[in-house]
Amino acid sequence: MVKKDWGLLAGAIALSQFAGIIGSGLTFQNIPTWYASLNRPAIAPPNFIFGPVWIALYTLMGISLWLVLEKEHAQKRIAVAFFGFQLALNALWSIIFFGLQNLFLALAEISVLWLAIIGTIYFFYKIDKRAAYLMLPYLVWVSFAAILNYSFWLIN
Repeated sequence: MVKKDWGLLAGAIALSQFAGIIGSGLTFQNIPTWYASLNRPAIAPPNFIFGPVWIALYTLMGISLWLVLEKEHAQKRIAVAFFGFQLALNALWSIIFFGLQNLFLALAEISVLWLAIIGTIYFFYKIDKRAAYLMLPYLVWVSFAAILNYSFWLIN
Protein backbone atom coordinates (compact mmCIF):
# COMPACT_ATOMS: atom_id res chain seq x y z
CA MET A 1 0.00 0.00 0.00
CA VAL A 2 1.30 3.43 -0.96
CA LYS A 3 1.35 6.01 1.80
CA LYS A 4 -0.53 9.20 0.88
CA ASP A 5 1.14 12.55 1.48
CA TRP A 6 -1.66 14.58 3.06
CA GLY A 7 0.60 17.63 3.41
CA LEU A 8 1.16 17.54 -0.34
CA LEU A 9 -2.62 17.41 -0.82
CA ALA A 10 -3.11 20.44 1.41
CA GLY A 11 -0.34 22.28 -0.44
CA ALA A 12 -1.79 21.45 -3.87
CA ILE A 13 -5.22 22.70 -2.81
CA ALA A 14 -3.72 25.83 -1.23
CA LEU A 15 -1.73 26.55 -4.40
CA SER A 16 -4.89 26.29 -6.49
CA GLN A 17 -6.87 28.47 -4.09
CA PHE A 18 -4.05 31.03 -4.17
CA ALA A 19 -4.75 31.61 -7.88
CA GLY A 20 -8.23 32.72 -6.91
CA ILE A 21 -6.94 34.94 -4.13
CA ILE A 22 -4.61 36.75 -6.54
CA GLY A 23 -7.46 38.02 -8.70
CA SER A 24 -10.07 38.35 -5.98
CA GLY A 25 -8.86 41.73 -4.72
CA LEU A 26 -9.38 43.36 -8.11
CA THR A 27 -12.59 41.42 -8.61
CA PHE A 28 -14.21 42.41 -5.30
CA GLN A 29 -13.05 46.00 -5.68
CA ASN A 30 -14.62 46.37 -9.14
CA ILE A 31 -17.85 44.39 -8.77
CA PRO A 32 -19.86 47.21 -7.11
CA THR A 33 -18.40 49.86 -9.42
CA TRP A 34 -17.20 49.04 -12.93
CA TYR A 35 -18.74 45.55 -13.24
CA ALA A 36 -22.11 46.79 -11.94
CA SER A 37 -22.11 49.46 -14.64
CA LEU A 38 -21.84 46.91 -17.47
CA ASN A 39 -24.81 45.71 -19.46
CA ARG A 40 -25.39 42.14 -18.27
CA PRO A 41 -26.08 39.34 -20.73
CA ALA A 42 -29.15 37.23 -20.04
CA ILE A 43 -26.94 34.21 -19.29
CA ALA A 44 -25.04 35.98 -16.49
CA PRO A 45 -25.65 34.22 -13.18
CA PRO A 46 -26.10 36.20 -9.96
CA ASN A 47 -22.81 37.41 -8.50
CA PHE A 48 -23.12 35.27 -5.35
CA ILE A 49 -22.72 32.10 -7.48
CA PHE A 50 -19.13 32.80 -8.52
CA GLY A 51 -17.37 32.54 -5.14
CA PRO A 52 -18.63 29.10 -4.09
CA VAL A 53 -18.20 27.69 -7.60
CA TRP A 54 -14.60 28.86 -7.81
CA ILE A 55 -13.76 27.58 -4.32
CA ALA A 56 -15.11 24.15 -5.30
CA LEU A 57 -13.28 24.19 -8.64
CA TYR A 58 -9.95 25.24 -7.09
CA THR A 59 -10.34 22.42 -4.56
CA LEU A 60 -10.96 19.87 -7.33
CA MET A 61 -7.98 21.26 -9.24
CA GLY A 62 -5.78 20.88 -6.17
CA ILE A 63 -6.88 17.28 -5.63
CA SER A 64 -6.22 16.63 -9.32
CA LEU A 65 -2.71 18.06 -9.06
CA TRP A 66 -2.06 16.00 -5.95
CA LEU A 67 -3.07 12.77 -7.70
CA VAL A 68 -0.51 13.53 -10.43
CA LEU A 69 2.21 14.56 -7.97
CA GLU A 70 1.77 11.28 -6.09
CA LYS A 71 2.60 9.24 -9.21
CA GLU A 72 5.92 8.37 -10.79
CA HIS A 73 5.59 9.00 -14.51
CA ALA A 74 7.92 10.09 -17.30
CA GLN A 75 5.61 12.96 -18.29
CA LYS A 76 4.86 14.23 -14.80
CA ARG A 77 7.00 17.37 -15.24
CA ILE A 78 5.21 18.29 -18.45
CA ALA A 79 1.82 17.69 -16.83
CA VAL A 80 2.69 19.80 -13.80
CA ALA A 81 4.09 22.54 -16.06
CA PHE A 82 0.81 22.64 -17.99
CA PHE A 83 -1.07 22.82 -14.71
CA GLY A 84 1.09 25.71 -13.52
CA PHE A 85 0.67 27.51 -16.84
CA GLN A 86 -3.11 27.24 -16.83
CA LEU A 87 -3.22 28.26 -13.16
CA ALA A 88 -1.20 31.41 -13.92
CA LEU A 89 -3.51 32.16 -16.85
CA ASN A 90 -6.49 31.66 -14.55
CA ALA A 91 -5.21 34.33 -12.17
CA LEU A 92 -4.24 36.61 -15.06
CA TRP A 93 -7.78 36.58 -16.46
CA SER A 94 -9.16 38.35 -13.38
CA ILE A 95 -6.41 40.94 -13.61
CA ILE A 96 -7.22 41.63 -17.27
CA PHE A 97 -11.02 41.53 -16.96
CA PHE A 98 -11.50 43.31 -13.63
CA GLY A 99 -8.21 45.16 -13.19
CA LEU A 100 -7.56 46.40 -16.71
CA GLN A 101 -11.28 46.30 -17.52
CA ASN A 102 -10.42 45.04 -20.99
CA LEU A 103 -13.17 42.68 -22.13
CA PHE A 104 -11.59 41.84 -25.50
CA LEU A 105 -8.11 41.08 -24.11
CA ALA A 106 -9.75 38.98 -21.39
CA LEU A 107 -11.61 37.06 -24.10
CA ALA A 108 -8.37 36.40 -25.97
CA GLU A 109 -6.66 35.35 -22.74
CA ILE A 110 -9.46 32.99 -21.67
CA SER A 111 -9.18 31.30 -25.07
CA VAL A 112 -5.53 30.52 -24.35
CA LEU A 113 -6.52 29.42 -20.83
CA TRP A 114 -9.09 27.02 -22.31
CA LEU A 115 -6.41 25.44 -24.52
CA ALA A 116 -4.03 25.19 -21.56
CA ILE A 117 -6.72 23.37 -19.55
CA ILE A 118 -7.20 20.92 -22.45
CA GLY A 119 -3.44 20.33 -22.46
CA THR A 120 -3.44 19.79 -18.71
CA ILE A 121 -6.29 17.29 -18.94
CA TYR A 122 -4.50 15.47 -21.76
CA PHE A 123 -1.28 15.02 -19.77
CA PHE A 124 -3.09 14.32 -16.50
CA TYR A 125 -5.07 11.56 -18.25
CA LYS A 126 -1.82 9.80 -19.16
CA ILE A 127 -0.76 9.79 -15.52
CA ASP A 128 -4.00 9.35 -13.57
CA LYS A 129 -7.41 9.28 -15.22
CA ARG A 130 -9.08 10.45 -12.01
CA ALA A 131 -6.96 13.61 -12.10
CA ALA A 132 -8.12 14.32 -15.64
CA TYR A 133 -11.77 13.73 -14.75
CA LEU A 134 -11.51 16.09 -11.76
CA MET A 135 -10.45 18.86 -14.17
CA LEU A 136 -13.58 18.47 -16.34
CA PRO A 137 -15.92 20.64 -14.20
CA TYR A 138 -13.28 23.39 -14.42
CA LEU A 139 -13.17 23.05 -18.20
CA VAL A 140 -16.96 23.29 -18.38
CA TRP A 141 -17.02 26.36 -16.13
CA VAL A 142 -14.24 28.11 -18.07
CA SER A 143 -16.12 27.30 -21.30
CA PHE A 144 -19.18 29.00 -19.83
CA ALA A 145 -17.00 31.88 -18.57
CA ALA A 146 -15.60 32.34 -22.08
CA ILE A 147 -19.13 32.53 -23.52
CA LEU A 148 -20.07 34.95 -20.76
CA ASN A 149 -16.94 37.05 -21.41
CA TYR A 150 -17.80 37.11 -25.13
CA SER A 151 -21.37 38.16 -24.32
CA PHE A 152 -20.17 41.00 -22.09
CA TRP A 153 -17.79 42.14 -24.83
CA LEU A 154 -20.56 42.10 -27.45
CA ILE A 155 -23.06 44.18 -25.52
CA ASN A 156 -20.62 46.60 -23.92
